[in-house]
Amino acid sequence: MSMFWAPIWDQPLKFTPILSLAEMADADAAAVKSGVPTRILMQRAGEAVARAVIGRFKPVSTVVLCGPGDNGGDGYVAAKALKEAGWPDVTVATLGASRAGAAAQAAAEWTGTTTPLSSDSARGAGVVIDALFGAGLTRALDPLAESALSAVTAPIVAVDLPSGLQGDTARPLGQVRRAALTVTFHARKLAHVLEPGRSLCGEVLVADIGLAPPDAPPKLVLNLPFNWAAAIPWPDVEAHKHRRGKLGVVGGRIASTGAARLAARAGLRAGAGLCTVLTQPGTLAINASALEAVMVRPFEDAFELEQIGEDYDAVIIGPGAGVDAETMANLEALARTGAALVVDADALTVFRGDPDTLYNLLDRDDVLTPHLGEFERIFPGLLASAPQRVAAARRAAELTGAVVLLKGPDTVIAAPDGRAAVNNNAPPFLATAGAGDVLAGLVGGLIAQGMESFEAACAAAWIHGEAAAGFGPGLISEDLPDRIPPVLSRLWRLGAEA
Repeated sequence: MSMFWAPIWDQPLKFTPILSLAEMADADAAAVKSGVPTRILMQRAGEAVARAVIGRFKPVSTVVLCGPGDNGGDGYVAAKALKEAGWPDVTVATLGASRAGAAAQAAAEWTGTTTPLSSDSARGAGVVIDALFGAGLTRALDPLAESALSAVTAPIVAVDLPSGLQGDTARPLGQVRRAALTVTFHARKLAHVLEPGRSLCGEVLVADIGLAPPDAPPKLVLNLPFNWAAAIPWPDVEAHKHRRGKLGVVGGRIASTGAARLAARAGLRAGAGLCTVLTQPGTLAINASALEAVMVRPFEDAFELEQIGEDYDAVIIGPGAGVDAETMANLEALARTGAALVVDADALTVFRGDPDTLYNLLDRDDVLTPHLGEFERIFPGLLASAPQRVAAARRAAELTGAVVLLKGPDTVIAAPDGRAAVNNNAPPFLATAGAGDVLAGLVGGLIAQGMESFEAACAAAWIHGEAAAGFGPGLISEDLPDRIPPVLSRLWRLGAEA
C-alpha cells in the first residue's frame, strides 16, 4: 500500500467534495438560517483546531497569531480550548482588534496572555497557529503580518488556509509560509488540492463543524475510488476475451514505436480483452517482435484505418504518432467510426494551428489527455485567463464536448456536463518519459470495456498514480504496466466488500 493513499481504504463510501468560497459561504449561511449561530460554528471550528494540535504535537509553548476577522476568531477559540486542556504557555499575538460579532466575542472570552503581533511574536514557540487571514483574502499580507510569519521557525498549523493563500485560485498573494498542518472545515477548498496551494498547506485535515451535506452529488470532487469503483467493469463468470472489449492503439513512427506499445500493454493490464497496435507496414515487424499478448494489425492509409477502426470499442491515437498531416488524417478517419477515442500527445499538437477542427471531431465518449504544454497548444490562452486549472479544464471540456484530462501534479478531469475531479495521488516519480502513454492506455482499456468515459478517466488517473507510488524512486514507464495488477486487486476487493 502506498504512502500517498494508505488511509483511503478506511474512509466511508461517500463523495469528497471540493468547494468554492461561494459554496462554502452558502453552506455557512444555510446553517445560520437553520438556527445555528455563527458563534457556535466558530466554537466548533476553533475546538477542532485545538484537537488537531493536541493529537499531533507534544505539549509545547504555543503562539496563536490572530487576525481581526472570523479566522482570528477561530484562533481565539483554539487558544482557549488548548489552555483549558492544560496545554502549557498559550499566547495570542493579535493583529488589531477583532471586528464586531462572533470574532469579537471569541476575543473577549480569551483571558490568557495577549500581545501585539510583531516579528518576535513566535520566538521560542514550539507550535504556531496561523489564524491571521482565511481563504477569502484578496490582497497581499501587510508588512507586519508577513514579517511575523517570516520569523516563525516552529511548525505552523494553519486555520482554514495558510495566510496569504487565496482560496479559489490556489495562488499565493505574495510570500506565504508553508504549513505543516492545515485544518479546514466542512470540505476542502480549491487551494487545498491545486498547486501551488496544495504544497503550501501541508497535511490537510477536514473537520466536521455540523454543516449540512449537499443535497446532490457535488460537481467537483477529490478523485477517490469510491467515486467510480462500482463502475469498473469486472468480468463475470461468462466472460471471454471478445466480451471484455477491443482496444486499438495507432502505432508510432519507426523511431518512436515504443510509446504505442506502452499504451497497449497498459490497456491490456486494465482489462481490455483484446488489444492491437494498428501499425504502418514499415513498422509491423518492429512491433510484432516486441509484443506478445498485444497483437499487431497493419494499415496502409487513413481510409483503411477508418475501416479497421469500426472493429474496435476504443482507439488511442497520438503516442509517437508524429506531428504531421498523416496523424491529422488518421484522427479524422477514426472520428468517423463508432470507436471512442483517447487523443494524446502528437494527435493533440498536430492541431495547434487549427484547434477548432479538433473540437469538431470529438464527442462525449472521447477523452483528451494533454499535459500543460499540449493544453496551451490546443486551447491557447485558456490557462492564463481562467482562475485556475479546474476552470480551464471545464471550459476545454465545454468547447470540445469531450472529457479533458489535464495532466500534472494536480491532474484535473472534466466532463462536458460540468463534473470535475482533482487527482492528488501522483508522486513526482511519474515525471518520466512514457508515463503519459501508460495513462492513455489505462483510459482506453477501461473505456473499451464499457466504462463511461469520465469515470474511466478518473479511475485511470488514480490507478496510474497509485501504481507509481507503489514503485517509488527509480521508476521508468516500462515499470508501470506491471504495477497495475496489485492496484486493481485492491480495488476489486474494495468492490467485493462494499
